[in-house]
Amino acid sequence: MSLSNIDPDHSNEQLIAIVGLGYVGLPLAILLVQKGFRVVGIDTDPTKISNMNQGISLIPEISGDEVKLWIAEGRLTPTTDYDKIKDADTIIIAVPTPLGEDRNPELSYLESVGMALSPRLKKGQLIILESSSFPGTTRDILMPLLETSGLHIGRDVHLAYSPERIDPGNKDYGLEQVPKLVSGLTEDCMDRVFRFYSKVFDQVFKVSSLEVAELSKLLENTYRLINISFMNEFAQLCDKLQIDVWEVISASSTKPYGFQAFYPGPGIGGHCIPVDPLYLQWKAKQSGFQSEFITLAHTMNEQISSYIADQIKKHLSCETDLKDINILIYGVTYKKDTSDIRESPALSLMRVLLKLGASIHYHDPYIPEFSLDGCKYSSESCTDDLFEKTDCVLIVTDHSQIPIERILEKSKFVYDTRNVTKNGSGKANVVRFGGGRPGAI
Repeated sequence: MSLSNIDPDHSNEQLIAIVGLGYVGLPLAILLVQKGFRVVGIDTDPTKISNMNQGISLIPEISGDEVKLWIAEGRLTPTTDYDKIKDADTIIIAVPTPLGEDRNPELSYLESVGMALSPRLKKGQLIILESSSFPGTTRDILMPLLETSGLHIGRDVHLAYSPERIDPGNKDYGLEQVPKLVSGLTEDCMDRVFRFYSKVFDQVFKVSSLEVAELSKLLENTYRLINISFMNEFAQLCDKLQIDVWEVISASSTKPYGFQAFYPGPGIGGHCIPVDPLYLQWKAKQSGFQSEFITLAHTMNEQISSYIADQIKKHLSCETDLKDINILIYGVTYKKDTSDIRESPALSLMRVLLKLGASIHYHDPYIPEFSLDGCKYSSESCTDDLFEKTDCVLIVTDHSQIPIERILEKSKFVYDTRNVTKNGSGKANVVRFGGGRPGAI
């Protein structure tokens, strides 16, 4: 049976093309082959494709051996060749939608994909956009690009939007266990995307329009930005009042309704939470509306690095700067047990601390090296000597394998932004962000 004769609604043998093999596209590709589909993964980065073909995974949650196995069995085909989408029944777009230098939406990746797909489309294909963006992106930006194919979008080619809900490092929920939202340009488009994802995810929910689905993703992450930013402000208040914010949160969490715990930290990182609200703010401004909550939350998130640097100065009795101070940053990824440093608060902290004259070192088991503003940094081994010669160990990311007992025993001073030192003991002077009482653990 040829691919063109396969019923796309009743056969898992259909070919799925995923454009973008990053933190969204690769996990989805692996899930699809596990469900019995064949997948061609397209990415413009030849190094990434080469690594995958060698069985190398850049995402900790995905085993390189599994990638190699699926490639060897012919179920997964990584490539840079867009022509491979001609045989695909469904095309999923999962490319980055970052902010530009002006902090406005940057959709050049998506636009490039739209232009690349257009001359290669065929009747009957389903195209699903998963990249996070402002409401109207699928209808007003992607659809016109696809229409240059000469095909009627919504009739000849089905178009849908389904926001990705990837949570890197989350061991409590498998990807297929997270409920999937779907929307379609037409009822037929909705029907196609619903039936397709119902084979993949445990629960699939329909919404009435592309724009509702697009906006729902922005709401999810704006909600988190506002609440986490508030907790960072609240933690600073607790520092002033000398009350432990972590105990306050724990106490409030005993209420079985009306309260959801959010926790302070060194700032909000990753591609979603610090970025998506600014997409929403941009769209709001286009409609003549200004969200004061988003503005305040974003400002608080931008300022938290300076607050932490000031706290370190204070507890090291440094009046003006941190010249001749050695600071070891533990963890540079934006969240625990991932290898993602996009928008990581560690990077912002490094810039602030370097500007104050500090000498910066770091350790991160997931990031052997990286560059910041043209300077290359390499992860240092967590030796007793490193802890002993460091003036301050700054805990930014609480990876599961953090050697907290050795840090507390061998270090002079520890500034903990994640509350991982609460139950520890050792000779180190410990200050927890929002801990209230300096040195208390």
